[in-house]
Amino acid sequence: WIRGGFPRSFLADSEAHSVRWRREFVRTFTERDLPQLGVGVPSETMRRFWTMLAHMHGHVLNASAIGRSFGVSDTTVRRYLDTLASALVVRVLPPWHENLRKRQVRAPKVFIADTGVLHALLGLESREAIEGHPQVGASWESFALCNVMERLGTRWGEDAFFWGTHGGAEIDLVVIRGPRRVGFEVKRTTAPTVTPSMRIALDDLGLERIDVLHAGTDTYPLGERIRAVSTYRIWEDVEGL
Repeated sequence: WIRGGFPRSFLADSEAHSVRWRREFVRTFTERDLPQLGVGVPSETMRRFWTMLAHMHGHVLNASAIGRSFGVSDTTVRRYLDTLASALVVRVLPPWHENLRKRQVRAPKVFIADTGVLHALLGLESREAIEGHPQVGASWESFALCNVMERLGTRWGEDAFFWGTHGGAEIDLVVIRGPRRVGFEVKRTTAPTVTPSMRIALDDLGLERIDVLHAGTDTYPLGERIRAVSTYRIWEDVEGL
């Protein structure tokens, strides 16, 4: 989680070396790799945009707000986002729309693909700095979601979505395989509880179950069709679809 999944960062012999590698990765990616891919946007512009997305990591995309802050149009924001998503350094999780008489969220969520790179973009060099940052929950959420998606072999935007309503009901991940639907909610706590939002999602989306991915070590039932699953036991305790 802290260092991310790039081997040279994850296997570095010290935190300082891991941080240094990730900083260099961000620099070389924007200055060398993107131009080699034919991207004509100035490297400093893309780095600033990438950093701005890091501050919105795990949140619903507001292209208009980003455009105003960045001084560009909504169309340009989406073009920059598509560029980084195509290069696989940013992930876009689309919303699921159910046939309900409720106003549902229709904009996607945006994630930095690697949590180690996320922390580098945010200037976070230690566990203490990460745990004291406002984005710690979103960082942990993406770490858990990426692990469960890998366990299930899901693909962003093909069979993996999030769902939310303007009334506040939300589920972090909905995996849809034919008639089967399973929800996942991430809680950075060791004692998760069932929320009204979970029960609404169960009923409105017709989910088989909701697994609440938490920071504790045990997996146990929370209620009917809802259970707590340790993030550290995803590969053992989350059944395939």
